Amino acid sequence: MDAHENPLQRIIAKCWEDEAFKAKLLADPAATLETEGVEVPEGVTVNVVEDTAQVHNLVIPAQPGRLADELLESMAAGGCFWSDTPGCSDIQQPSCGKLA
Repeated sequence: MDAHENPLQRIIAKCWEDEAFKAKLLADPAATLETEGVEVPEGVTVNVVEDTAQVHNLVIPAQPGRLADELLESMAAGGCFWSDTPGCSDIQQPSCGKLA
């Protein structure tokens, strides 16, 4: 995998190519992400939904004032929104392979 490739983009592309993989991801997101090298921290729940022609999902991010102080500090310091891994600072291209 390219150092700048977003692991989640790779997983989405795999879903488009492999219906069985997509079904597995929808049924058990955390285990499937872990298998693909994306770390899901203990206590974090990942919900995976699929947009269709008839259904569009809108994700409402957590309010900034409600995020953990350490996450806010990391973001303000240019840290990765996805994790505390040094060098993972671009929300569009998180290469760290972690979800926070």
